[in-house]
Amino acid sequence: MREAVACGVLRLPIDASAVSAHHLAAAVDALRSGGVVAFPTETFYGLAVDPRSAPAVKKIVFLKERPPDQPLPLIAASIEQVAAQVGSITALAARLASRGWPGPLTLIIPASPLLCPDVHLSSGKVAVRVPDHPIARALAASAGHPITSTSANVSGQPPCSTPAQVIAAFCDRIDVLDVLIDAGQTPGGLPSTIVDASGDAPVLVRAGAIVWDRVLEFLH
Repeated sequence: MREAVACGVLRLPIDASAVSAHHLAAAVDALRSGGVVAFPTETFYGLAVDPRSAPAVKKIVFLKERPPDQPLPLIAASIEQVAAQVGSITALAARLASRGWPGPLTLIIPASPLLCPDVHLSSGKVAVRVPDHPIARALAASAGHPITSTSANVSGQPPCSTPAQVIAAFCDRIDVLDVLIDAGQTPGGLPSTIVDASGDAPVLVRAGAIVWDRVLEFLH
C-alpha cells in the first residue's frame, strides 16, 4: 500500500512490478497540478513534470539550476504513447525502438506541437525513450501523457541513485519538489545512450548504457 511520509515522499513496495495506479495517485495528482515528481528509473532518479506545461517546465529549470540552452528528455509508457503525444516515429526510430525499448536508449525524433517549446528549445526535435523500469512506465501511463526524465540533481552535480541523495541535492529548495517516489536504490551506472533518429541514418549524440555497436546491430 502507498504510505505517505514526510516531505511528500511515497514509499512504494519493494517489488516494483507490483506498483499500480493506486500507489502513484499522489504523484499523478502532483503532475496534473503542474508539480514536480522525483521517480526511479533503471539508472538513476529522474524529475518528472508535464512536458506540455510551460510553468511546470520552468519549475524543473529552477530546481536543477539548469542552463536554459539544454533541452529536456522525456520518457513514455509505450511506443504508442510516443506516437500519440511526443512526436513522429520515423522509420529509423521504429526499427531502433523495436529492439531497444524498453531500455536505456533515448531517440531524438521530430517533436509534436503538443509539447511545450521549452522542452526542445523550439528545435522541432525531442529526445524520448520507453524506460526499462516498471515504476517509470507506470507513472507515465497513469498520468496519461509522457513526462520529463532529466536526472534528479543540480546541473553539473552527480546524479542521484537513492531518495536520500535526492533530498540532499535539493535541500535548499525542497519545497519545489512536490513528491518523491521512494523505491529504494536504483542501479546507477551509465546514463541512456542518445541517438538522433530523426533522419535516415542514426547519429550518436551521447554514448551510454547501450554501446554504439549494439545500437547498429538493432538495424540488422
